[in-house]
Amino acid sequence: MSSRLEDNLDVLRRVFGNSSDVIFREFTLGASGETKAAVAYTECIANSEIVQRLLENLMIQAREVGMSDAAASQPSGMERLLQFTVTVASARIETELAALTGNMLSGHTIVLLDGEASALTVDTRETEGRTVSESNVQTVVRGPRDSFTELIRMNTTLVRRRIKDTRLRVENVQLGCVTRTDVALMYIDGIVNESVVEEVRRRLKRIEIDGILESGNIEEFIQDETFTPFPTMYNTERPDVVAAGLLEGRVAILVDGTPVALLVPVVFTQFFQSAEDYYNRSDFGFLRMLRFASLLISTFSPALYIAITTYHQEMLPTVLLVSLAAQREGVPFPAFVEAFLMEATFEILREAGVRMPRAVGSAISIVGALVLGQAAVEAGFVSAAMVIVVSITAITSFIFPSFSISIPVRILRFLMMAGASVFGLYGIFVLMVLIALHMCSLRSFGAPYMSPIAPYSQKEQQDTFFRFPLWMQRSRPRFLRPSDKIRGRKSDTSPK
Repeated sequence: MSSRLEDNLDVLRRVFGNSSDVIFREFTLGASGETKAAVAYTECIANSEIVQRLLENLMIQAREVGMSDAAASQPSGMERLLQFTVTVASARIETELAALTGNMLSGHTIVLLDGEASALTVDTRETEGRTVSESNVQTVVRGPRDSFTELIRMNTTLVRRRIKDTRLRVENVQLGCVTRTDVALMYIDGIVNESVVEEVRRRLKRIEIDGILESGNIEEFIQDETFTPFPTMYNTERPDVVAAGLLEGRVAILVDGTPVALLVPVVFTQFFQSAEDYYNRSDFGFLRMLRFASLLISTFSPALYIAITTYHQEMLPTVLLVSLAAQREGVPFPAFVEAFLMEATFEILREAGVRMPRAVGSAISIVGALVLGQAAVEAGFVSAAMVIVVSITAITSFIFPSFSISIPVRILRFLMMAGASVFGLYGIFVLMVLIALHMCSLRSFGAPYMSPIAPYSQKEQQDTFFRFPLWMQRSRPRFLRPSDKIRGRKSDTSPK
């Protein structure tokens, strides 16, 4: 930076291209107005009320301080402003022009003085945004009603309200060459495995892209395996889920501008666990087992129908076989084409219901399914049994607590249908083996994706398919390799 105020202002105006939303305000300081000064900030990103109070302090109180150096031993004018005039809590002196421009774009106000080769950056960021409300994606029956917002500082605060421990760490980085998006890394020191934190840091540093607009952009860069239908990172809008993950030894990634946070490492069974499983009285895993059963029904029911009706009719009772044969009489398509058309139609209806306005979205999906299903049966395009199979498949696909796991299930359903149409039950069995081998080969930041099923851990089955009472779960998951393996152990949080 230059010691001349005019030169610094010219450089800043040129850097921002004389943008209309970047405000420059020039004035004088000192008892007789002998010192030229200026403030620069970005409109709407900076809080106008805080900027107004800052200007009042500079113009009124700075005259009493005196800006001219009376002795060489006295602090500089910028240091005197920082010590005696600026009342904002977060303020510091910067000497690099690149740091000033980045701070202005983040909502800081820059104070410049003539004769000073430095600037004072004051935190005047606008903190107003969408209020904390209940999540529309992850519904709650029993539990906290708050969810993350688009403000990263609000999101870290929601987590800190739940974990009042000095070991909770928040590390800030900026990603995106153009957007410079703020990203927060959260973990509990002393519980998390340090190698996992270091691996997350390393993967974040190697991201090179113009902009990060959502946490999904980061997920694509740092996930372990790209060419797999299964998600290797967990996403959630609920701060209580993030807090529970941190207590187990996971690392959370929060991104400014999105309410969706990421949790790593993740295992396959975690996508079938709901936060309410731990708030309600223990049902010993009945609801969780229902979700796993729904996974099997949603993935294999159309394929089993195709395989049995096409290749393995002898497996059906005679009465049921005669009933199915009577229903399929007059249907012009084979079972695979029939199932494919119905499944594709349902996927189109589901996507249309998601993209339409909320007031009519659910009505379109429900009415469309009823009308098309009934009309297709009456027209003889599909059988009534096929409509029942597709309906059961659709219902069971909505039971998963995490939406991200429903996408691979929908993909694998069509793959299973194709295998069943060519090889029957043998094709389904071969595809099951291949999928199981693929899932066992996946890793999520060093943790085996199928833990604690493969590799099998008897002790950790207390919170896998079953959910034992909390007082019986004394140890943290072994596959996370936590530094502190025992839950409930008191830690010394006093200053050293």
